[in-house]
Amino acid sequence: MSNYKTVFFTLGILQIILGISMIFPIIIQIIFGELNSSFISASLITIIFGTLFLLSNLDQDKKLNLQHAFLLTALSWISVAIFGSLPFIFSDLNLSITDSFFESMSGITTTGSTIITDLNSTPKAILLWRAILQWLGGIGIIVMAITLMPTMNVGGMQLLKISSTDGSEKILPKTKEISIRLIIIYITLTFLCALFYKIFGMKFFDSLTHSMTTIATGGFSNYNDSIGHFNNFKIEMTSMVFIILGSIPFIAYIKYLSGTKNIFITDTQIKSFIKIIFFSILILFLYLVIFNKSFSEISLRSISFNVISILTGTGYVTQDFDSWGNFPLIYFLILMFIGGCAGSTTCGIKIFRVQILYLFIKNQLKKIIYPRGIFIIKYDNNNVNEKFMASIISFIYLYIVIFFVIAALLSLSGLDFTTSISGAATSISNVGPGLGELIGPNGNFSQLPNFSKWVLSFGMILGRLELFAILVLFLPSFWQK
Repeated sequence: MSNYKTVFFTLGILQIILGISMIFPIIIQIIFGELNSSFISASLITIIFGTLFLLSNLDQDKKLNLQHAFLLTALSWISVAIFGSLPFIFSDLNLSITDSFFESMSGITTTGSTIITDLNSTPKAILLWRAILQWLGGIGIIVMAITLMPTMNVGGMQLLKISSTDGSEKILPKTKEISIRLIIIYITLTFLCALFYKIFGMKFFDSLTHSMTTIATGGFSNYNDSIGHFNNFKIEMTSMVFIILGSIPFIAYIKYLSGTKNIFITDTQIKSFIKIIFFSILILFLYLVIFNKSFSEISLRSISFNVISILTGTGYVTQDFDSWGNFPLIYFLILMFIGGCAGSTTCGIKIFRVQILYLFIKNQLKKIIYPRGIFIIKYDNNNVNEKFMASIISFIYLYIVIFFVIAALLSLSGLDFTTSISGAATSISNVGPGLGELIGPNGNFSQLPNFSKWVLSFGMILGRLELFAILVLFLPSFWQK
C-alpha cells in the first residue's frame, strides 16, 4: 500500500491557507460593523484540522507519484469545498448544509452558480468570501493544469507538459519555480483589473471582489443583476478584456516574459479562441438584426459581453439573453461546451481539444477519399500521435456521456427539459447561469431540489478536474497499485 503522508501533509497546508484566508472577511466584518462568530469559528476549525493533518504527517518523504497526484488533485478541491462551506453554514443566511456546500463548490470550481436569492443585501464578508473562493480556485487550477495534470496525462493535458517526467519522479520540487511565476502573474492581473474597475466607477469593495472573480472567470457578483447592475460601458469593457486575459493559457505569459514576444500572435489555441469570439458575435448580431424585431433593445455591446462571458464560463450577464430567441440559446449552449484555452482559469472541453477533433475528422475524410494515403495530424507544428488522439476522443466522448447522465438525473428530480439540459451543461462546463426562467440569467439555483444540487456539485468538480482525475478514483485497480 502506498504511503499517502505527502498527500495529507499537502492537504493540511491547503487547509491552513484556507483558514488564514478567512481573516480577510473578518476584517471586512469589522469595517462594515457586521462582526459575528461565523468566520472566526470557521477559521479556527479549518486551521485546527489543517494543523492536525500537517503535524501527523511531518515524516512524509516529499515524493508525489502518479497515484498520489490523482488523489491529491481530487481531495484538494473536495476538502476546500467542505471547509469553505463553514462560513455559509455559520452565517445568518440560514443556509442548509446542502446549500452551503453547493455555494462553496460553485466558488472553488469557478462555476458561479449561486443559491443566494438576494445578493444586494448579503453581508459584505460573505460576498468577499465567495470572491476569495473563486480566486483561489482559479489560481489552483492554473497551477495544477500546467504543473501537475500533464504528468497524469489527464484528458490530453499532456499538451501543456513543460518537461519530460513520469509518475515516479519528485513532482513538487520540480514545479516550485513555475508555480511562483504563475502566482505572480495571477496576482498582477488581479491588481490591474481591480485598479481599472475602481478608475471606471466601481467602489473599492466592488472593484476588489469583481476583479477576483473576473480573473478567475468565475462570475460571482455582489448584485442580483451581475455586471449589468453598473450599466457602465467602461466597466463592461474592462471586464471583457480581463476575462479574455484570464482565458489565455498562463504558460503563454511565462513564455512572453522569457523572450517569446510573439507568443500571443502565433499560438494556435489563442488565435482560434479570438476567432471564435468574433465569429460568435457576428453570427448573433446578424441573427438579431434579421430575425429579432426588438433588436433596438439589444446592442452590439451586450452581445459581445455575453458571448465572451458564456464562452469562457465566467457567467457574468448584462442582459437577459433568454429573451433573444431560441437560436441564441442553442448557440450559447454550444459555447458553454467549447470553453476557453487549456492552462487557463476557464473550463469546458477547451479550444485545443475542439481543434484536434476537427483535424481528426478531416483526416478520416481524407482516408475515405484516398484509402492508401498516409496522413499525419499536426497541431501547432507537432505530430499528434495515436495515444494522444485517443485521450482527446475519449475525453470528449466521456464529457458528452456525463452531460447526458447529469441531465437525466436532474430530470428525475422533477426539473423541466430546459433546466435539466442547461443545468447539466453549466455544471460540467463550470459556467454559472443556465437557461430558462428558473436558473437563467435572472434566476438562481435556490429552488432546485437538494438531490439536484448534489448532482450539480458533483458535475462541477468533474468538469473542473478534467473528468479523469475524479473518475479514476472509482476504479478498484487504482487502489491496488
